[in-house]
Amino acid sequence: MRVAVIGGGAAGFFAAIHAKENYPDAEVSLLEKTNKLLAKVKISGGGRCNVTNASTSIKELSDAYPRGAKLLKKLLREFSTQHTREWFESRGVPLMVQEDQCIFPVSQDSQSIIDCLMHACRKLDIKILTKHNVKTIVPKDGQLVLGFMNQDIQPMKMDKVILATGGTPKRSGLEWLEAMGHQIADPVPSLFTFNMPKEKITELMGVVVNPATVSIQGTKLRATGPLLITHWGMSGPAILKLSAFGARTMQEMHYRCVAQVNWVNVKSFDEVLSELQRLQADAPKKQLSNQRPYLLPNRLWEYLLQKADLALDKPWHELGRKSLNRLVTLLTKDEYQVSGKTTFKEEFVTCGGVSLSSVDPQTLQSLAVPGLYFAGELMDVDGITGGYNFQAAWTTGYIAGQLR
Repeated sequence: MRVAVIGGGAAGFFAAIHAKENYPDAEVSLLEKTNKLLAKVKISGGGRCNVTNASTSIKELSDAYPRGAKLLKKLLREFSTQHTREWFESRGVPLMVQEDQCIFPVSQDSQSIIDCLMHACRKLDIKILTKHNVKTIVPKDGQLVLGFMNQDIQPMKMDKVILATGGTPKRSGLEWLEAMGHQIADPVPSLFTFNMPKEKITELMGVVVNPATVSIQGTKLRATGPLLITHWGMSGPAILKLSAFGARTMQEMHYRCVAQVNWVNVKSFDEVLSELQRLQADAPKKQLSNQRPYLLPNRLWEYLLQKADLALDKPWHELGRKSLNRLVTLLTKDEYQVSGKTTFKEEFVTCGGVSLSSVDPQTLQSLAVPGLYFAGELMDVDGITGGYNFQAAWTTGYIAGQLR
């Protein structure tokens, strides 16, 4: 049996390794269109590679996928986060769990993951071919014939093909799959930060608030977690999670909306008001700037006081009910104009791809082309930050590699 895996990323390597392990006599070839292998693995997590997440709850894990949750809820039972940890550690890559449940190699170097995957391929005698850009896949006489952009490369006849080419930012990159009979979900960016060019809060770049709750006015979109203020706007897990779940909605809004921030992560207006009144009663003569509610970062608290037109040296006892109400509103419903996004070009994640309605949910085989399988982000599957996208790559690569 001849098997081709197209795509030299995390899902492609994992699919190729498991296809060869499951069918030792098969000739497995991994084809990559560029001359770079595992490029996203190399740069992810600041070059450390967030391999997976420490959660073992299937429900908790599936909730981290804005798209593909139902599919992964089933597939994670076959290859879970625990399986991922065992797989790498049994091959000489010790892993560590951070406080935020993200898992990285102990080496803190993504090269450890790359070396492990490359070693597995060499050991299994998997043929790796770079600069092999597949242009067409044509079913013929029970086989799949691969045609290439470079006409100097002869067509290849394969018995099985696994497509793991990753997300693509434009629909045009998926039209050849649509022509083969697959439904396509339009690709749009996911996991992006918010640009706020007209907001003074960018002067607080570097300030982190954890946890904060951010919502998009006029929608039901809401996310809680660490929020980072940047020189262009806002980032951090809360913003990235919000962008992932709101990928299509925000694209329809042309990335122009009002972000509402609850800096103290307390819903009740009255509860926050009571906390300010307690501070006022406990230290009436203290200056506003010296008595922070909820241990907010100093720079943020001073910024909010100025936004409320309150002098930093004003004593707490001089604060009237109107000023207190204004402060509570800023702490719980602060508003910022979003005017655009910033995506991580090298690590970009897309919402969209081959629709799951075109894929067998148990085998990941194409419902339109027998013998063709899918793995990774080429499908309409994506997760929030925290190791979830790599886990989806390992899980779907493992399933596709069964070639059932």
